[in-house]
Amino acid sequence: MGSATQAVSKKIALEIDGRTVEARADSFLLPAIRAAGIVVPTLCDHKDLAPHGVCRLCVVEVEQRGRRKLVTSCNYPVRGELKVHTGTEAVRKHRRLVAEMYLGRWPNVPVVQEAAKLCGVTASRLRSELTDENPKACILCGNCTRACQEFAQEKVLHFAGRGIRRHLTMPFGEVDKTCVGCTSCAYVCPTGALEVIDDLNRPADPKKIRDAGMRISAEMATLDKSQFRIRQLGTANIVDVMDKYDLLPVHNYKFGSHPDALKIGAEVLRKKYFTQGMPDGCWHGCTMACAKTIDNFELRTGPYRGRRVCVDGPEYETAAAAANMGCFDGDFLAEFNFYCDTYGVDTISVGTTAAFVMEAFEAGQINQKHTGGLKLKFGACAEILELLHQMARGEGFGVDVGQGIRWLKAKWVKEYGADARFLHDIGMEAKGLEFSEYVSKESLAQQGGYGLAVKGPQHDEAWLIFMDMVNNQMPTFAAKADALYYFPLWRTWFGLLGLCKLCWNDIVPADNHLEREPAKVPGHVRDYFEFFEGMTGVPMDENKMLEQSARVYNLQRVLCRMLGFGTREHDRIPFRAMGPVTVEEYESRAQRYDAQLKERVGVDPAGKNTAEKLKLLRAYREDQYEQMMDAAYAKRGWTKNGVPKVARLQELGIALPRLVEIVRPGQD
Repeated sequence: MGSATQAVSKKIALEIDGRTVEARADSFLLPAIRAAGIVVPTLCDHKDLAPHGVCRLCVVEVEQRGRRKLVTSCNYPVRGELKVHTGTEAVRKHRRLVAEMYLGRWPNVPVVQEAAKLCGVTASRLRSELTDENPKACILCGNCTRACQEFAQEKVLHFAGRGIRRHLTMPFGEVDKTCVGCTSCAYVCPTGALEVIDDLNRPADPKKIRDAGMRISAEMATLDKSQFRIRQLGTANIVDVMDKYDLLPVHNYKFGSHPDALKIGAEVLRKKYFTQGMPDGCWHGCTMACAKTIDNFELRTGPYRGRRVCVDGPEYETAAAAANMGCFDGDFLAEFNFYCDTYGVDTISVGTTAAFVMEAFEAGQINQKHTGGLKLKFGACAEILELLHQMARGEGFGVDVGQGIRWLKAKWVKEYGADARFLHDIGMEAKGLEFSEYVSKESLAQQGGYGLAVKGPQHDEAWLIFMDMVNNQMPTFAAKADALYYFPLWRTWFGLLGLCKLCWNDIVPADNHLEREPAKVPGHVRDYFEFFEGMTGVPMDENKMLEQSARVYNLQRVLCRMLGFGTREHDRIPFRAMGPVTVEEYESRAQRYDAQLKERVGVDPAGKNTAEKLKLLRAYREDQYEQMMDAAYAKRGWTKNGVPKVARLQELGIALPRLVEIVRPGQD
């Protein structure tokens, strides 16, 4: 959903064994010691888990203001002036004793033997009736319990008992029903005490699948808190971000921000509304955990008025739909969310359609006679909820609104004499589907992502706003065409395989450089290919993936053509998605648009009225959109009319006679 940013921590100089090194403030000592080339034995340290300090082998001696003390280096923070001694007699004595204790209890466990050897211990005087000869014995390191909490956000595994009676268990001493089978515990177990049996779906290489999955899970668990905070806020995390970048739809996409946006922003939802932050409902073991819930919410309208219910959400799209309607009220948002879910209607389509109705009402295209008495102005929360209930009951104006924007435009023009061009300009639909909740006016690539989407203007095929508008990573038509080829094919492939896209490019490893590899995190691309190969046994690379997906994508386009759609005219979008339609819109961002006229169009806006400037800007942006379509069609192997070429179907091995017959007209 955009480019991630990470806070830059200041560096602190510290002395390790007489050598000056630098480490990030508030990081931990152990990584700094290792970076200095010093080997420190550990049994509970794992790169993907928060440090725990339970094994006590990583002790070092730290000195501050002349005073020394032994500390566990894995969880000791780097702060202020610090001297670290890793090989003093006190350190060696402590490590030898602890290592001998481990070796006495678990003498045949390889990781224990290796750690003891590093401490200079090869035999133990401390064997007893507790000695466990099993080479895969549990050594009580706690990695599994931490992985259960940090990766899967569950507490299925835990310790019970004290001292020599301490042991790993599950709640109530039996297999608990909340185990989601995520395999995180086995992945981080250093001894093999926990093992995973992968014969249910008979994958070709279960280890390959686990390794790729655990890499993704670990990144989510460790990086999300400093990047998108999806685990904490869900997808509503970007309400504030979209408002900041003028991308949040407000008043039927007229504007991209609003002073009241924070009233339904991520922090308000987190502090006042969200009560659950559990692993995602689409798969209970998902480390992304983007599902958020409001418990015990009392409804004020509709058939369940007065009842306290659980609201599944809201997600970003629902919050943005509320902004689109001018309804900056958290209680309205929760109620709107609940009833859309309960009635089985899409919050995006309802919100975008209602916003269109509200603008048409305020512009005088329809009136209260047409709406059955409802004053549908922006911000009319109660009226929108009533309209939603009418839709569900099949009564009143709700029946009309339930047909969607395309149907409403046709009726209003035919029966009410409404302005057809104005309604087409502000009616945010294409191919009969309502737009999803992002303002695309300043992102030509995203306009193409909406308009060229086979199924209609939803961002499932290509979400390119940040790459294009914020980061300016696609300055040419060729670059935009490449993105409009690559991203829809990735998204199609995700759909075919049932994979989630969020962990593909929404979490960015610290060593990935966005400037060098925009929105294609190389490690994540490999992870997805390893999922495929691990399951099927068939090696996968980018070219194979693109070809697989292109077969389906082009077949979808051919079927659109068969149904009378799927040509250039159907890929055009309402002008509201490209730029300002009204004088009010232009003047709200006059400085921006005037600068664009001067710098991009080559026209001095001085002395021109807003209507004249609107006309000039519109002509320029519409021409840009047409050029973008030409470039994208050429990249996809389609004709200038947007129809797959016969040669492209042949390349993909899908040139079946019936398909060729559908696309043949207009190829010459």
